[in-house]
Amino acid sequence: MRLSTNGQRTAQRGAVAIMFVLLTLLLLGLFGLALDLAQIYNRHNELEDIATGVALAAAHELNGTQAGVTSALARAAAEASSMRYQYNSTSVTWSDAAIKFAASSSAADGEWLDAASAQSSPNGLLFVKVDTAALSSAMSSVNSIFMQLFTGSSASTTSGQAIAGRSSIRVTPLAICALSSTPAASRINSAASVELVEFGFRRGVAYDLMQLNPNATTPVNFVIDPIDPLGTLGSSANMDPSLVGPFVCTGTMPMGRVMGAPITVQSPFPLAALYQQLNSRFDQYAGGLCSPNAAPPDFNIKSYVYDTAIPWMSTTRNGQTAQKTLYQSKLWTTADPLPMQPPNTAASYGPLWAYAKAVPFSAYSAGTPEPASGYATFATTNWSTLYPGNPIASSYPSPTPYMAGSGTNFLAPSTANKPGLRGRRVLNIPLLSCPVATGTASLATVLGIGKFFMTVPATATSISAEFAGAVPEQSLAGDMELSK
Repeated sequence: MRLSTNGQRTAQRGAVAIMFVLLTLLLLGLFGLALDLAQIYNRHNELEDIATGVALAAAHELNGTQAGVTSALARAAAEASSMRYQYNSTSVTWSDAAIKFAASSSAADGEWLDAASAQSSPNGLLFVKVDTAALSSAMSSVNSIFMQLFTGSSASTTSGQAIAGRSSIRVTPLAICALSSTPAASRINSAASVELVEFGFRRGVAYDLMQLNPNATTPVNFVIDPIDPLGTLGSSANMDPSLVGPFVCTGTMPMGRVMGAPITVQSPFPLAALYQQLNSRFDQYAGGLCSPNAAPPDFNIKSYVYDTAIPWMSTTRNGQTAQKTLYQSKLWTTADPLPMQPPNTAASYGPLWAYAKAVPFSAYSAGTPEPASGYATFATTNWSTLYPGNPIASSYPSPTPYMAGSGTNFLAPSTANKPGLRGRRVLNIPLLSCPVATGTASLATVLGIGKFFMTVPATATSISAEFAGAVPEQSLAGDMELSK
């Protein structure tokens, strides 16, 4: 039996129609699947952006204290509340369950602390991890139409995660020995003048950082390896002046911290090759070794020269810093280590209080951070007992000489480099537990970090700097970066 021509055409048309319907359904399915996948992809990107913004904002607040964690939590909530998702149509409902804290970006899962644990144990916590999966299920869920044909579920889930923390620290790659291993001690100059001494240094006293050694009679100082990780003996090549120079210019190093594990150092600090980089703070850019953009001058570049530019000192000084002296076969200054010993005179102290004032020991409280406004300080009427032979400084200015915005104690940087940056003359210097091996790369323990104010530009052999107190490492955060 044979089909007619018309019958064959009818059958063909039927087959084509069926194929067309099937192909159409397939194309619609693929198109719908593509739409579903696009929605999931877009939601994932939205959640990644939320996690990134919140993590960076919170990480900026961390300083290793309970207050820092509290501030980070508040900043995270505020940042999240300003963000939206679902094509900018839905506000974020924030929960602290989505944020955790750790000391490093590579911390194991069990080392990340939740909000409550971080607030009770905040020391060293410098990194934040945000995971939006811990927020509302509606935020992670994307309704799908066609994917359920393949998965059996009408919704798919996605989330965003980000880790952020500090990538640099505002510490100069120069280290010196702590004059004492004690973070805070009392110095009894008189019954009415009991002074706070930090790691053996006195606030308001200028030291030549190249001429100290509490363990021997030969000066000792160190250059820091800014590259290799803590706890690992680094390479001498990383402490070459050509590599260290840019970090001396900026006063920062590309590491999160310098405490918690030994750092790599090498003695001596090559000052002759690096003093010009230090002097960028005084608007000096000889040889183009530093750039005013990356290393701007200070807002006040006035040099407080010991015999011509310290009008608040009534006694002429015989040097820029407290005079060095040998005491018990160790290299100290005439200001240390004990009151009235060794003998000293007013002239032997160098300029005093150009930046910082001496602090009564009673103002210090162990375990309590120094107030943002600073500790209460001694009056100039205490000078005669704090610094024997020094008369009362009746002409001492207010504010302190460095803080002046005009007058004889102020000098603005050049017009091209104005306005400068306040505090650039302050060097944050690691104070090491000494003795440390010299002449080769060695591991050393940082006991604390001291603030030292450069009173005058450095020379090839000296750095004259006034001690301004110990500073918590956590407060010296530099740039932030995403670690994941």
